[in-house]
Amino acid sequence: MAAVGALLALTDSASPLRGPCTLLFLLSAPAVAFAAALRGLEPYGRALSALAGSVVVNMLVAQGMLAVHRWSVHGGVVVVTLLSLLLLIPVILREQISGKCTQR
Repeated sequence: MAAVGALLALTDSASPLRGPCTLLFLLSAPAVAFAAALRGLEPYGRALSALAGSVVVNMLVAQGMLAVHRWSVHGGVVVVTLLSLLLLIPVILREQISGKCTQR
């Protein structure tokens, strides 16, 4: 559903689901990245920290885009997507490295 929101926002769809699904994407993409990075926490603390981190990422992206007078929905979705992917890359690399170490 979140990926559909990103797709609807990037294609300028006139669907009434565009707003809620895009909001779901903007909250869930960074939250999933933070939750993957915070594996050691208990589930409730992990969910709360991931959601708080997601809100912070979205606020910083919006504030940064407004500060440089480059606000756009497309730009916000793209920047949040890229930041979420950048948060996930070290987690994926760490799992790949630890997986190779345990195989030896």
